[in-house]
Amino acid sequence: MGYERLEKSLTDTIKEEQAKLGFRKEAIRLYYPLSSLNHFFDVQEGEEQMLHRLQHLPETWQEKLGDVGVTAKKERFCFYIPEQGSVYVHEHEKPDEFIRELVELVGRHGCTMQEIRELFCKHSSHVECQKIENGEFDWMFRFAEDEEDPYYYCFKDEGIHIIYHRFLPEELQGVWSLMKTDTGKAADQQGENYGTDNITFSYKPG
Repeated sequence: MGYERLEKSLTDTIKEEQAKLGFRKEAIRLYYPLSSLNHFFDVQEGEEQMLHRLQHLPETWQEKLGDVGVTAKKERFCFYIPEQGSVYVHEHEKPDEFIRELVELVGRHGCTMQEIRELFCKHSSHVECQKIENGEFDWMFRFAEDEEDPYYYCFKDEGIHIIYHRFLPEELQGVWSLMKTDTGKAADQQGENYGTDNITFSYKPG
């Protein structure tokens, strides 16, 4: 189960990068903190133990992603995915239509937070949004009842543009206490503009 969750996270991230930057036949390096990997496997292991676990990846990974390499330094793990993995995801994985639409939306001049909220509500009637007061991000959106998309999408106004990053729930544990519920269910707030209609959004690669 742990390897399946990790594989889904890796392929989701590759699909997101391909939606943002376009498909490129190239190797990719993806990074994960030890805490996220422990969550995938439901364990509490140290760096050395986890690195040992990841030296024995499922054979199906080889067939799909190629010869994936894993290294670690200071509890930060690097997954090296060869060109084969990029090609496989591009040719065999179903594109994430929501991510494609989100990237297209925030990359368009004049995009507003209202439009972003409407995009989330277009894909689900159970959308949560929260005001974040931690200095890192301003707003968080998530699909409350979607096991296929468990991510938290966090948006930051940097003045001349808005950036977004998405996180797994466990990746936000350190800052979650600094968030406060401000709006509840976004789907119930038609017409709410969040005071940001004059902000221009653009995508900035993370």
